[in-house]
Amino acid sequence: MTPEKFIASKAVEAVKAIYGAELPESMMQVGVTRKEFEGDYTLVVFPLLKTTHAAPAATGTAIGEWLTANCPEISSFNAVQGFLNLSLSNLFWSETFEGITADKDFGQLAPTGRRVMVEFSSPNTNKPLHLGHVRNNLLGSSVSDLLKAAGNEVIKTTLVNDRGVHICKSMYAWQKRFDGATPESTGKKGDHLVGDCYVEFAKMEKENPAVLDDVHEMLVKWEQGDPEVRSLWQMMNQWVFDGFDQTYKALGITFDKTYYEHDTYLLGKELVQKGLDMGVFVKDPDGSVWCDLTADGLDRKLLLRSDGTSVYMTQDLGTAERRFAEYKLDSHIYVVGDEQNYHFQVLKLVLAKLGFEWASQIYHLSYGMVELPEGKMKSREGTVVDADDLIRKMYEEAKATSEESGKLAELSEEEKDRLYHMIGLGALKYFILKVDPRKKMLFNPKESIDFNGNTGPFIQYTHARICSILRKAAAQGLEGCLKPGLELSPKEIRLVKIINIYPQKVAEAAEAFSPALIANYAYDLAKEFNQYYHETQILKEPDQDVLRMRLMLISTLASVLRKAMGILGIELPERM
Repeated sequence: MTPEKFIASKAVEAVKAIYGAELPESMMQVGVTRKEFEGDYTLVVFPLLKTTHAAPAATGTAIGEWLTANCPEISSFNAVQGFLNLSLSNLFWSETFEGITADKDFGQLAPTGRRVMVEFSSPNTNKPLHLGHVRNNLLGSSVSDLLKAAGNEVIKTTLVNDRGVHICKSMYAWQKRFDGATPESTGKKGDHLVGDCYVEFAKMEKENPAVLDDVHEMLVKWEQGDPEVRSLWQMMNQWVFDGFDQTYKALGITFDKTYYEHDTYLLGKELVQKGLDMGVFVKDPDGSVWCDLTADGLDRKLLLRSDGTSVYMTQDLGTAERRFAEYKLDSHIYVVGDEQNYHFQVLKLVLAKLGFEWASQIYHLSYGMVELPEGKMKSREGTVVDADDLIRKMYEEAKATSEESGKLAELSEEEKDRLYHMIGLGALKYFILKVDPRKKMLFNPKESIDFNGNTGPFIQYTHARICSILRKAAAQGLEGCLKPGLELSPKEIRLVKIINIYPQKVAEAAEAFSPALIANYAYDLAKEFNQYYHETQILKEPDQDVLRMRLMLISTLASVLRKAMGILGIELPERM
């Protein structure tokens, strides 16, 4: 039970005892006390005045007196106009701490019965993953884990854009300029080789714009099932898939279901005919099909070209229908950059016009682009920050920073290598996920690896410090336990308070689809521990009951840090 709910329930008892009225708990508005007032939580008295028939201050005082007299968990109060500020006793926080330690699933919310699909990554097969994809992948994976922690069944999915003009450009350049090169013959990851082909085509097009006609002819042959074109397409796509798999593995990204555009691009054609039959779509004289959204404040949206070929919107309509039908979804979240805001606005509207009630359950998690100090990235010009290079750079930064500390002499080379990967990825993931998804961000690798401040390595180091204390305690035959009724210091109560709000933070973050709330919660908790550590004796505490309580407290704190950072996909090392 949260402190707010506890106070609300006791306030109901107080009103019944004092005024003889039975009020619903929902009438009790309880929030955290503002910093300028004394107290932990504040009960808003104004909604109760119709029942008490007394002035706000008198009502607050009467309820405060009853609560302090009848609830040992409430130690004092002060009534300021229509606000009753309440201080919770040491007993309350001790019992709260005991409840947290007894709950192995602390922070995992009760099942909602809702099934949610999260689509993310969704790359093109004409280039390797880059920094922009990294933010998408980390955000999609973290939101998925966040929604699971909030009690939902989650299906992680991706739609690979593996057909179209973009891949034909890479195929054409490979035929003309790469002399049969393969990942094996060049020593390159397959996605990097195909990306080189795409960049090369941009150069070819500048030299001779007519090559674009050859590419369109290749696309027509692909759609006609030409064996030679299809064989080349399958070979080069497989190179890319193999490369993607390596990058996904390095980032810790997995999917429950993968869709491929070559399987889905025709799905929406039946829906287009349905829309024509319903009269919500129109066919122009040239044979193209449109949905007129001008009455909705938008414009006309193309759904089928005049030659009968589909567009992205056609595919997304069909894919959405199939997913909701197959999985009986309660919600579908698309993790896609904010440059596609209009697309998803149209998608929801068109699905609603087709009569799908679940159209309102589609949500576009629109995130800001990742930029570099020198500006935006451009794939066709080869000016992107490659994901593999970035992961490697983060590893090297972590290695250099860790070696400067000189604290890893006792670790084997294998252990050091794993630690550098853990720190490098932790720095990368935290730096990206601590930013509200809707904001643009500027990425700075050196700043992200700092062991001080609001960074992943700072939280990782905090966890390692706690593990070090617990190892030393275990070596002395000591383990944490909590003696009922033991007095907690103000600093310890502060830690319990922060730990206790973790489930609320999970609920709040899931509601907002914002892992940033969890990231910054973890930082606040780590920061509070470090202050406590510098001001409090733990292993040198002479009172054995207090010592064991403190071991239990920091062990619980470390557990909550692991859960919070786990939602972000970040591992916490036991040694640093």
